[in-house]
Amino acid sequence: MTTSSETAPAGTVAPRGAAGNGDGAPAHPRAILAIILVSYFLILLDNSVIFTALPSIATAMHLDASGLSWVQDAYTLVFGGLLLLGARLGDILGRRRVFVTGLVVFVSASFLIGIAPTGWWLIASRALQGVGAAVVAPSALSLLTASYPEGPQRSRAVAWYAATAGIGASLGLLVGGAAAQWISWRAGFFINVPIGIAMVALAPRYLPVTRPEPGRFDLVGALGATIGVGALVFGVIESADRGWSDPVVVGALATAAVVLTSLVVHERGAVQPIMPLHLFGDRRRWGAYAARALYLGAMVSFFFFFTTQLLQEGLGFSPFQAGLGFLPMTVVNFAVATLLPRVSSRFGDAPALVAGVALTLVGMTWLAQVDGSTAYVSGMALPMVLIGAGQGLAFAPLTSFGIAGVRGADAGAASGLLNTAHQLGMATGLALLVAVSAGATGLVAQVSTALAWGAGLMALCLVVVLAVIAPGQHARTTMIIRRKEA
Repeated sequence: MTTSSETAPAGTVAPRGAAGNGDGAPAHPRAILAIILVSYFLILLDNSVIFTALPSIATAMHLDASGLSWVQDAYTLVFGGLLLLGARLGDILGRRRVFVTGLVVFVSASFLIGIAPTGWWLIASRALQGVGAAVVAPSALSLLTASYPEGPQRSRAVAWYAATAGIGASLGLLVGGAAAQWISWRAGFFINVPIGIAMVALAPRYLPVTRPEPGRFDLVGALGATIGVGALVFGVIESADRGWSDPVVVGALATAAVVLTSLVVHERGAVQPIMPLHLFGDRRRWGAYAARALYLGAMVSFFFFFTTQLLQEGLGFSPFQAGLGFLPMTVVNFAVATLLPRVSSRFGDAPALVAGVALTLVGMTWLAQVDGSTAYVSGMALPMVLIGAGQGLAFAPLTSFGIAGVRGADAGAASGLLNTAHQLGMATGLALLVAVSAGATGLVAQVSTALAWGAGLMALCLVVVLAVIAPGQHARTTMIIRRKEA
């Protein structure tokens, strides 16, 4: 298979029987996209299955609040800490090989979670699942980048990737709720096993091969990225229970600051850096990393507080009913995301992103008005329609800008940074919103406070988009036009 020099490294070849068509497009675009999206969907599914399954897990595993929080935190900590390393491994060892290995680890961990006899087994298996996810997530996006040349075909692929991100989170709530109510919370994890095995079997046949890059592995950078990001995620997670002034939290955040600062200094002179600093030279990319962190930090208030807290504990919804409650958002999200390539081709990615973030902000602000007398249709379902439309418009441009103009050799690193921003945003947002909502009296008031602060984070995201990404895209477009005229 041949690919554009802007999107794939030298040495990218097709698997046996999958030669390219000569114009840079993959020979089996639908098969490649299906394998990547289904594998990515499994990660998203389990990340949200947990939200509706937590009450059932607490009862079955006899876990207190602290132990229950680590069912999610163990996954988040390992996933976030290893993302940059997982991304770089794909560049050095070959993305398809690393992708398949990560998928095997993730599926095996899902099975171990499903048979977990004790709480510590469950938490350890969730951490192992985080290892697999930290490899699969950046590898999936870098494989997509390497497989499709920059242009309409990649835009459509990224749109489907973004649609999967939004739908996977929402559908996971429904699957987790149905499993917890009618079968067992374990069923939500067993689902991964046969699907994952099928993807492992199909990947070598259709996914492109990227030959390993020559050179040395940046061991110092790998350790720095893992320890620094891991300490940052740990400090943020623990702040929710301990408070920001606790010595453990302060120590973790100080360690993160020192290690990450040292990492930046080291990466400037590294021959093959794990975090190439030139990726931050394009304002569209670093703006996309910041905007994604803020967007996901805001949305975690919606998924965590609204589902687990308000619908189930406050309004008495069953796990399945709580999952069904998200259908207005899920359906609209899917519809808008599939239409996004046409919207972007007519108006551009930047206007679509601005509209998406603005709609999400309006929906979250509306939802934050919830109180004890709020009706589901007028006070919950309708704002969820706006949030779903906003997600459908925003996720693909946020992904596209995060990998815009990236050379094939840096595809893994850019994907890793994008996913790291995603995880850090969720962890930081959850810790912040738990802290600010703790002072409110009553569950409904706590949920409303968290959603209001989440809307504040979304407003900051809109500022970043308007001040950084949109002007950067305009400048890029003007430069391209001038080059063509010259």
